[in-house]
Amino acid sequence: MAQQFHLTDVGRTFRENEILLTGGNGFLGKVVLALLLDRYPHPKHLHLLLRSNRNLTAQERFDVEILGSPALASLLERRGERFVRDRVSVWPGDVGQSDCGLAPAALEQIAGRIRLIINCAGRVDFFPPVDESLHTNVDGVRNIIGLAKRSGAKLLHISTCFVSGEADGLIEETEPILGFYPHRKGADDRSFDPARELAYCREQIRLITQFANSDGSQEPSAQRKEVVQKLTVLGKRRAEHWGWVNTYTYSKSLGEQIIACEEDLDWSIVRPAIVESALRFPFPGWIEGGRTAAPLVLMALGGLKHWPVRRDTALEVVPVDLVAAAILTAGALLIEGRHKPVYQLGTADVNPVKLGSLVHLLREEARKQKKNGTGTLPIRISGGRGRARFVSVEEARARRLKLEKRIQRAQAIIDRMHNAVKNTQLPGKEFIAGWQSALRTLGLQAKFREQTLDQYLPFILHNRYIFESENIRTAYTMISEKDKLLLPWDPERIHWKDYWIHHQIKGIERWVQPEAVKEWAFKI
Repeated sequence: MAQQFHLTDVGRTFRENEILLTGGNGFLGKVVLALLLDRYPHPKHLHLLLRSNRNLTAQERFDVEILGSPALASLLERRGERFVRDRVSVWPGDVGQSDCGLAPAALEQIAGRIRLIINCAGRVDFFPPVDESLHTNVDGVRNIIGLAKRSGAKLLHISTCFVSGEADGLIEETEPILGFYPHRKGADDRSFDPARELAYCREQIRLITQFANSDGSQEPSAQRKEVVQKLTVLGKRRAEHWGWVNTYTYSKSLGEQIIACEEDLDWSIVRPAIVESALRFPFPGWIEGGRTAAPLVLMALGGLKHWPVRRDTALEVVPVDLVAAAILTAGALLIEGRHKPVYQLGTADVNPVKLGSLVHLLREEARKQKKNGTGTLPIRISGGRGRARFVSVEEARARRLKLEKRIQRAQAIIDRMHNAVKNTQLPGKEFIAGWQSALRTLGLQAKFREQTLDQYLPFILHNRYIFESENIRTAYTMISEKDKLLLPWDPERIHWKDYWIHHQIKGIERWVQPEAVKEWAFKI
């Protein structure tokens, strides 16, 4: 007699198994935590691993960054703060340290309880110093594996779809993980070995650091700045050598490969595309910090007219609450042993939003805001009238150089006027100083735009990504109808125009703080 197919009861699975979450204070981690407690209010228990910092203990960070977040505001209003505290234990730790930085007593207590680790921790900067990227995205993965094996827990690791690197077309979920690199020439290509690559990279890091420490001719601050620059270049070069588009995706792929070669460990890897503002939960438009597409939205609303984008290419974005729902679904199936190795979470395979249409939409919205005087974003870059234009990289760079020269000529004229007024004691110094400040701001904004576009060219021009997301659709056939309603995965139903205007734009305007935007502009 054939075995009867059964549906996983996600709520029961979470009531019977304790979970440890890392990265719970991040944008995605907070939504995962809030969604779990909101939809399944009686989990057996949740454990949260949080680093202390110079100013706050792990518990204080939980209070400020998680309980104080808008992502949990509705939950706290309905159920109260005690509801969360009774269900969540906060443990001081750091995935980058041995035993995840847990004290021996804490390690012993956790190891006897947890059955699933959801690893949302990660360094998400595109081009950080490579040692810092490896610390979290590679060493952190090793330490999480060690904790999982010691506990007998299963590991749900959150990666990114863009570990695919340079690509053009459909990215399948069945692509082998171990030994993968984007320039791979076929299944028989054994050129990439993650252990050998890490050994090489660590040796280069050692040599760079050792040389700097032996050079006593520089001030410590200048020495450190030079080391950071060299380590940043090293990560970028290693990524480019193998075909990854930045240090972040290079290090995330290395982390995946460490998991894939591990024996005696049950695991799944969840790969979201670009995680953006919430569709429904905790409320439409919730977003935090400078999410991946936020700088592009800021530039579009600032009036950028000339875009070096591949207009017929889909921008692979996915709302954060859909990602959180998929993570919880995949986690429940992993606990039950009904999991797939990889779950890619994209939207373009069923509901693509084309870059050309998106740029026109954003530019039209910017024109409406300017006409109505409703814009609230602090960055404004003049881009002329009319619809957006799609240009080559060369033309875009030529236009940038032309703008820079115009700004420099204007600055020279204003500086001469300032000197003349100063020397003759004529009135007008404050007026001219205002011009000087405006030109400096315009120059910084142009530099911000240039460097941001350069970082995003792999996603909007050089490559075309369509991420197969069949495994998550299959996963939803394996859970109960009630759970499908509680944890919806329905990218095919997203109305993209409504989403970008009423969720993404309004979310960025409200929740991406002006201080963060200024930081992007002055971090150059």
